Amino acid sequence: MIREMIAAEGPMGLDRYMGLCLAHPAHGYYMGRDPFGARGDFLTAPEISQVFGELIGVWCIAAWAAMGQPPAFNLVELGPGRGTLMADLLRAARKAVPAFPDAAAIHLVEMSPVLRKLQAKTLGKDVSWHDRLEDVPEGPMVLIANEFFDAIPIRQFERRDGRWHERVVGLKDDALVLGIVASDIGDAGEDGDVIEWSPIRTTIGRTLGERLAKTPGAALIIDYGHVQTAPGDTLQAMKKHGYVSILETPGLSDLTSHVDFEALGKAIGQGGASVHPAITQRAFLLAMGLEQRTGMLKAKADLRTRAILDRQMMRLAAPGQMGNLFKILSATSPGLETPYPFGRT
Repeated sequence: MIREMIAAEGPMGLDRYMGLCLAHPAHGYYMGRDPFGARGDFLTAPEISQVFGELIGVWCIAAWAAMGQPPAFNLVELGPGRGTLMADLLRAARKAVPAFPDAAAIHLVEMSPVLRKLQAKTLGKDVSWHDRLEDVPEGPMVLIANEFFDAIPIRQFERRDGRWHERVVGLKDDALVLGIVASDIGDAGEDGDVIEWSPIRTTIGRTLGERLAKTPGAALIIDYGHVQTAPGDTLQAMKKHGYVSILETPGLSDLTSHVDFEALGKAIGQGGASVHPAITQRAFLLAMGLEQRTGMLKAKADLRTRAILDRQMMRLAAPGQMGNLFKILSATSPGLETPYPFGRT
């Protein structure tokens, strides 16, 4: 299909290519499969350990309390996968502060019919689904997004021969190939630089900021990426837990790029929200009690399970694993206090 489109219309930008590969209604990667877990193509933090979701739940409860504990609010997740994070969050909340889940209306932003079915199986019937954040009803809100923004399409620009070019996907001998077309994005830069820009991320970020500016709320965004904007080619494809060419199996592999948290934070701020700059996942989880909660679970476990719990904790927080690669950013309505642990680590 993509070959036919390029043959008829000419080369396409990487953002359009990513969008088709990931979200085409009939052939998109996420639209007809469960990509998570050992049998899928990759693991996310909620699939690694229940403690991750539990600690996110603690943060959400604190955010709700800072909002004045509204008796009714929207608990929103963007890209909820199998629903594992939300399930762990709610389970922990029911034990700790039952009023929190009692007040929450669960809203999931998810396009995939397959994943919606898995989420319904995991979470039950009291869930509302939406294709876009804009479709979620207005009102007080606590929002989480774990590995959502990395799968949002990007554009790439390459500096060559003293000028910028946009990277595109074209055809050569009926095979997909990367090429470039001239672009007028500006003059700054050095030959060899590659910069990435996601107009869709910017739009979603601004929409989120506008929501938080209107009504009390807080958001927590978790993803791999960089704290400050920097040049670099981060677009990658994953299949069966390994890297493949982004052109090799369109629609059959996951396409992602590192999130530019500086740019995303600026977009959210432009919408009117207060943005609390990203910190590492390691810093966040340790501050929220990762070691203590793991210790509680180990106290009731046998030797084999204790070793598993230790490995899970290392996977989530070790500097050489997810701990430093993943960053966490928060945003709140203007006037709300800076949520812990932001501004303190």
